[in-house]
Amino acid sequence: MVTPVGRKQAARHLIENHSLSERVACRLAGVSRTGYRYRACPRDDEALRARLKELATEQSAYGYLLLHGLLKAEGLVINRKRTYRIYTEEGLQVRTKRRKKLQRPRQPLVLPQAVNERWSMDFVADQLANGRRFRILNVVDDFSREVVGQLVSVSISGRQVARFLSQLVESRDKPKTIVCDNGTEFTSKAMFFWSRESRVALGFIQPGKPTQNAFVESLNGKFRNECLNRHWFRTLEEAKAEIDLWREHYNHVRPHSALNYLSPVEYARRAA
Repeated sequence: MVTPVGRKQAARHLIENHSLSERVACRLAGVSRTGYRYRACPRDDEALRARLKELATEQSAYGYLLLHGLLKAEGLVINRKRTYRIYTEEGLQVRTKRRKKLQRPRQPLVLPQAVNERWSMDFVADQLANGRRFRILNVVDDFSREVVGQLVSVSISGRQVARFLSQLVESRDKPKTIVCDNGTEFTSKAMFFWSRESRVALGFIQPGKPTQNAFVESLNGKFRNECLNRHWFRTLEEAKAEIDLWREHYNHVRPHSALNYLSPVEYARRAA
């Protein structure tokens, strides 16, 4: 296949070596006379190139479109294809850092052999009668299924979780491990330092595997069906009062099928 450049060269050969007119030579070579006469005028990109490199150094996180916007605002360029050509020629492409995939070892569902050997914790959300959302942090003992504690608040940070766990540890023996998911409250710096200072290991489940935290997930379902879904809470204080009553009943009265229909507190007493 003959390229336009090849046709222009053929026409020039006919004119220079065979004394043909330009009209005849172009017709024989299959090129227009306008195309034959065209001479490329290379652009002087030095000023644009230098400014682009300067902007790319100053704004290292910007891609070529943002850099083109800056150049266009300065009146140095109009066509973004020209910006992209120089951008790639200078090797200014932003190398996006691949997001690290969170890797967690699998948490085996092994039943603990004693009280306070392992706890589990997770959040449940609900809303007041006026539509305001609030959260409950449930902490359960995986051996006795006892609800160790429930933190109720509109917003719960990692620092609040750490402080609440410290209060629970003061009222009973601390566990060896607390199983939790990868929520920001549990992976926060506050929880990291709390775990190191208290020497309580945090057992993070694998992302998207709630079954690895089955003990507290089971508790959450019972808590929602037997407490949250049965009440309208007008205020947060009213919600706390009802939740406290439910926890007292759950721990001391309610029979648990997995505990041979004993209450969690009674099961823990007999196992001691």
